[in-house]
Amino acid sequence: MKKTIEVVSERNHIYRQRVELDGFDDLFVDVPEAYGGEGSAPDPHDYFDLSLGACKAITSQMYARRKKWPLTGISVTVNRDDSQERHGTYRLDVVMTFHGIEDPEQRARLEEISHKCPIHRLMTTSTVEVTTRTVESTAEA
Repeated sequence: MKKTIEVVSERNHIYRQRVELDGFDDLFVDVPEAYGGEGSAPDPHDYFDLSLGACKAITSQMYARRKKWPLTGISVTVNRDDSQERHGTYRLDVVMTFHGIEDPEQRARLEEISHKCPIHRLMTTSTVEVTTRTVESTAEA
């Protein structure tokens, strides 16, 4: 499936970007004040990290629903350690709580299933190819 995401610089802002994605028009990206931005929206790393947490939660919920397990909700905390990112190591520590699941074996299985979510697999086992090109501007942005 192909999907197009458009990112457009916001006028009157330093680095803030507006994201256009399948009818969602309230998505923005910014840079923290410490890096010269306004800190008015999550930064690109935040979206990277939250996609992992959300995907793990959704994948676990789907599995529990299919198994008819008594899952009432999931809380996910993603802790980032980017202190070694410039040296090629970006660490994410994910802590999941499966509300309503008392059986330790079911909890362990849900954690195991969360490792199979598409974003976890993309981040840990896929080769991602990025092609970037420029085109002429047809109008002032």
